[in-house]
Amino acid sequence: MLSTGALRAHLLAARLAGPVATSREESLRSYRLFAARDPRVLLGLDPAWAWGEGDLLRLMAQKCGVSADPAHVSGPDVIDPELTVAGLEAFAERLRAVAEARAPVLFGTGHPHRLLEFYAILAGALSAAGCEVLTPAWGAPVDMHTRFGVRTHRIDYVRGVALVREDGARPDGSDTGAHSHSPLPVRIALGALAEAGGPLPELVVGDHGWVCGAGQLGVEAIGLADTDDPALFVGEAEGQVSVAVPLDDAVRADYYRPLTRYVLNRASLSGRQEWT
Repeated sequence: MLSTGALRAHLLAARLAGPVATSREESLRSYRLFAARDPRVLLGLDPAWAWGEGDLLRLMAQKCGVSADPAHVSGPDVIDPELTVAGLEAFAERLRAVAEARAPVLFGTGHPHRLLEFYAILAGALSAAGCEVLTPAWGAPVDMHTRFGVRTHRIDYVRGVALVREDGARPDGSDTGAHSHSPLPVRIALGALAEAGGPLPELVVGDHGWVCGAGQLGVEAIGLADTDDPALFVGEAEGQVSVAVPLDDAVRADYYRPLTRYVLNRASLSGRQEWT
């Protein structure tokens, strides 16, 4: 069993928390865009409150541990590892409740090259505990804005976790899926479930638009978020998102394995890994 102290040490050593690779400039730019309600950073959220840049900076200092000083404008941003640990505890508690209820769940990621394994192991554990891991709208097209213009992607599932691939990509291991902030995939997936008569997920687990898009539609959602992803923390503050865990969401995939073990243990799901 990984102790809380060992987890905290790993978070700092792997730069999942403490000084992280996300720069202060990136974070502040995201706060400016969010305050202007730019859809690229809203991630499908329609905030109920008016969030100015100062409001967002104060919120992110409270939720992530970034500096609340508006004069601090450069260098690496910082995540408080104590807040990450607390977030993982709350994240695990929601998984435990879903497992005990044997409720249907949906997993989705916009970071498949980094976070797919993290979610896939959790999905396998919940499946082994009796939960239905939903895979709606498999193969459905999603027209998404990219830096190259609008490109058609398709919803795919790997080990129970939804992601999107651009048309023409080969799911043979050479392509892990596209990095995406869009809420369109989760809207399409939930719409397909509703059209088919359910069941709808009791919980959506993921990041980016998968979490905010689901939460905005009234489906409980939990996820991981970096310092430049204020939407998840705004959603948590407003009640659309149940848990937002602050951490760097773009480090090496194997650096998340200790977090997976910690969450499985805290959720009483250790040993229930149906997929590896």
